[in-house]
Amino acid sequence: PPSSTGLTLFQQLTLAPNAVSRLALLKDEDFVFKFDNPLQKTGVASGEGGSIVRADHATFPALVSQGGALAIGFLGPCGFNTPHVHPRAAELNLVIEGHLFANVVAENGARFMNHTLSKYEMTVFPQGAVHTEFNPDCTPSVFVAAFPHEDPGVGQIAQEYFGLENEIVKGSAGGEVSIDGADIEKFRAKIPANVAKGVDSCLQRCG
Repeated sequence: PPSSTGLTLFQQLTLAPNAVSRLALLKDEDFVFKFDNPLQKTGVASGEGGSIVRADHATFPALVSQGGALAIGFLGPCGFNTPHVHPRAAELNLVIEGHLFANVVAENGARFMNHTLSKYEMTVFPQGAVHTEFNPDCTPSVFVAAFPHEDPGVGQIAQEYFGLENEIVKGSAGGEVSIDGADIEKFRAKIPANVAKGVDSCLQRCG
């Protein structure tokens, strides 16, 4: 909420002239972030496959001017963090429960990479690289994602691509687009919210 100056806490922290002034604006409890807070809505992406909770400078003001952010992914059986990019930061991804299967491609001409990570194993997704995280098991998986930027950003590839004008999508796809009998407009409505539940082979195995 705005202060007596009319500025939000985030605005005050951003405008503070130095670290001492920023520290004076924060209470002790402002330095603690609960990733399992059921009341947390901002910075949470959730779908049928699980949820990802993000602590960045918007959701955790203590991070303003600290140069870092963190997210925890809670993936249910076959949970799928759909293809996406972080435009402003690389990602260090550490599995702390279960397993994780990751796909990544950094840019045009770069080779595709696959990683299968077990508990306490880590990989890196380069800044701007298209990547996914998928739980191949019938039990939950949890990962921690660290970013060297307090606002790494995220863009889901399917939502962004099919959010373009129809003629742009058609032109880039080489003509009329139809997927499982659905035209572009109908297909847009079928794109699942992240975190999704897939893929077919896992769903069949896990029931």
